[in-house]
This record gives sequence, structure tokens and C-alpha cells, in this order.
Amino acid sequence: MVKVTKSKTFQAYLPNCHRTYSCVHCRAHLANHDELISKSFQGSQGRAYLFNSVVNVGCGPAEERVLLTGLHAVADIYCENCKTTLGWKYEHAFESSQKYKEGKFIIELAHMVKDNGWE
Repeated sequence: MVKVTKSKTFQAYLPNCHRTYSCVHCRAHLANHDELISKSFQGSQGRAYLFNSVVNVGCGPAEERVLLTGLHAVADIYCENCKTTLGWKYEHAFESSQKYKEGKFIIELAHMVKDNGWE
């Protein structure tokens, strides 16, 4: 009898030599540690990190939301592999002090795990 196992195929794999963050649900790579901007963010389910760029992530439609730092246009982001909602992308900030967030990504800690070289 031959056992056939289905391997997971992600759109992008980050280099093994870098510390990375992965989806806690399916282990798809999400971000390189070098893309981390801040650990001081709050998501809808607790603490969250702000990243400059992410991989293996899909983006929903933008909508206006009042967040802790004011009104923003954000789009929910989800894991392309398992479809779990991970956080959001800042599409537009209405206050000038928040413009640095535009085009950046929030991923909630509840949905990611550290991989590769965190010892």
C-alpha cells in the first residue's frame, strides 16, 4: 500500500536563514522579522504587530473604521492557505499623524507563530 500525503504549497516561502512569522493555523509564512515596524499595536483580539510587507496574504475590500487612533480606511487580510482572518491593511489614514500606517499590515499575535532561529 502506498501512502499519499498532500504537501502544503504556499505562494511564497521566506528564506530559512531569517526569523519569520507564520500562520498559527497552517504554518504558511507571513512575514520576515526584518519587515516588523512595531509591536505596540492592538488588534480586535488582543496584541498585534505592524509589518511593512507580508506574503501569502489576501486582502478584502476596504472600509472605514474608527480605531483607537482615529478614522482609517482598512481592509481585512486573511491567510491565502487556510483563509483565516489575520488582521488588516491600512489603506488610508485620515489624520496626518497616522499617514505612516498607509500600505502597512496589522497581524494579530493570536494568529501567528515565530519560526526559524528564534532561540
